Amino acid sequence: MDKLIVHGGATLRGSINISGSKNASLPILAASLLTAEPCIIRRVPDVSDTNYMIQIISALGADVERSSGTVRIACEEISDVAPYELVRRMRASICVMGPLLARKGRAVVSLPGGCVIGDRPVDLHLRGLEALGAKVEFEGGNIILTATDGLHGAEIDLRGTHGPTVLGTDNVMMAATLADGVTIIESAAAEPEVLDLANFLNAMGAKIQGAGTRRIVIEGVKALHGVEHTVIPDRIEAGTFMAAAALAGEGVTLRRVCREHLKAITAAIEHSGHRVEFNAAGDSCTIFRGEILQGADLVTAPYPGYPTDMQAQMTALLATTAGISVIKDTIFPQRFMHCAELKRMGADIKVDHGTAVVRGVAQLSAAPVMASDLRASAALVLAALTAKGSTEISRLYHIDRGYEHIDEKLLMLGADVQRVKER
Repeated sequence: MDKLIVHGGATLRGSINISGSKNASLPILAASLLTAEPCIIRRVPDVSDTNYMIQIISALGADVERSSGTVRIACEEISDVAPYELVRRMRASICVMGPLLARKGRAVVSLPGGCVIGDRPVDLHLRGLEALGAKVEFEGGNIILTATDGLHGAEIDLRGTHGPTVLGTDNVMMAATLADGVTIIESAAAEPEVLDLANFLNAMGAKIQGAGTRRIVIEGVKALHGVEHTVIPDRIEAGTFMAAAALAGEGVTLRRVCREHLKAITAAIEHSGHRVEFNAAGDSCTIFRGEILQGADLVTAPYPGYPTDMQAQMTALLATTAGISVIKDTIFPQRFMHCAELKRMGADIKVDHGTAVVRGVAQLSAAPVMASDLRASAALVLAALTAKGSTEISRLYHIDRGYEHIDEKLLMLGADVQRVKER
């Protein structure tokens, strides 16, 4: 396994390109199963999660070629059984259920793994697919879905305990594209990644309206065709580097971003006293570290609210921001495992019932720390950038799930980091 050594104190400057969205790429790759014709998908990030999804699609029988961020997929003949040894590695693999069910009338998918930030049930996915006419059975750790009479349009409410389900919306939307009749999804997830999937599906010949809002209407069609598509920028990677620039930067420019997708993150960073300047097109921004800083109160919420996937990174930024900050995660209240590791570095954080109270300290100090999930690992890297000494971050495979060559991008900005093999 790899670990990252971050030597604190370097000043970040210069510019980097933000990669394509990991969370948009995964369902879009899965959606290629809906057609026998070739699909070409560009700006797919080279991260372990997308690699797993490509392996799953290949194992289902697809012909896949990958080169420099472009993936070509042809699914002429596919199986309806997703292999356990691949599915177990990544929760997002569950989004092959909808396409397989729609295309084959049957889907066998293992209950997925790949996440330690609390219970993330698939009951909403299954409820939506059942409403379309699927029969759901469980056997040997597998979910078995069958639709012997085909899928039929329905009205479905996907409201969950902690808000809309993104992958659940994706799954139902993909299945409904080939269903007979009209499907209406109420309480749909409105994230940009859902809209990007809908744009991909519509380019394939689907008839979807309302994606990006809480109500999506899908008119089923007989068949979908191949398409070429470019994935949207990764707003969480962009937000992570915005936080890095605010912590340790001197005018860092991020290219290939989308200003509209970054409104909540930008507002939080600006509220803390830093400056973010976008170009006229909104696809590039420069972050300037502020001189007079203050704490912030943040509450995570479904899009367009502040994203739970940026909670840990903002905690790292606020750990050395003067004043008291309060961060409440309403989506995943257990998602504060990074706080214990930040405290090992000298942070003053108290966590109770899904809320972290952060009292800013002047500086953190290096310590051996361990990543527990994808975004927690990013928070530890950010904290290490300004910590006194050299911080060793182990279990780097967590960060490789969702950040494309993060160490190389940090080096381009002037950070002093090394990726080394753990003994």
